[in-house]
Amino acid sequence: MPLYDYRCNACGQQFELLVRSSTVPACPHCAATALERLVSLTAPQGTSQALIAAGRRAAAKQGHFSHYSKAERAKVSK
Repeated sequence: MPLYDYRCNACGQQFELLVRSSTVPACPHCAATALERLVSLTAPQGTSQALIAAGRRAAAKQGHFSHYSKAERAKVSK
């Protein structure tokens, strides 16, 4: 069963549903069946350590070091 993202045309809520092919999906907020299927985000490739390192590099380029420890800030600022 695939997991889909939907937006309800009636109430505007966005949500995920696990849908079988024979099932008509309905909004969990207002029970409307007029839904727009959205493009689902995929999980990023790579390990979590690689993602953390990439995020830190991007933050460092912008001058944000608040998420680093004092020891890590000393290493980066050199």
